Amino acid sequence: MPSVSDLSTHIGYWMRMVSNAVSQDFARKVMAEGVTVAEWAFMRALYDEDALAPSALAEKMGMTKGAISKLADRLLAKGLVGRVENEKDGRAHSLFLTAKGRANVPVLASLADMNDAEYFGVLTAAEREALVRTLKVLVERRGLKNIPVD
Repeated sequence: MPSVSDLSTHIGYWMRMVSNAVSQDFARKVMAEGVTVAEWAFMRALYDEDALAPSALAEKMGMTKGAISKLADRLLAKGLVGRVENEKDGRAHSLFLTAKGRANVPVLASLADMNDAEYFGVLTAAEREALVRTLKVLVERRGLKNIPVD
């Protein structure tokens, strides 16, 4: 019988354990505010902009235009995002945060900050810096660009 490595011998196992816990708790927190993690990421991506075309937002977030369209439709229905038609091209439009959406972003950001503090506050400042530095190296060397929303 061939030797089979134990799950716990894989770095990915430990990363997934932490990632799942952090993500699931955060998802519960933002769901209590009426949005999903993907919707929060979409809103945060729009927060520093007056308005963005869906194609620009898709590029910024590393998502498909179809995924952006679905998120936009959900956020439009919730009154958190608005749509403005392009005056030069009637087929084109841009998306923007409504006043309600803009007011909601700092609330959601504070939940993200709180979630990080709950999980990573057990580390020393040096340990947190080393963890972030290591993760950034992996992101850079693997060429990862998509904003994690799942």
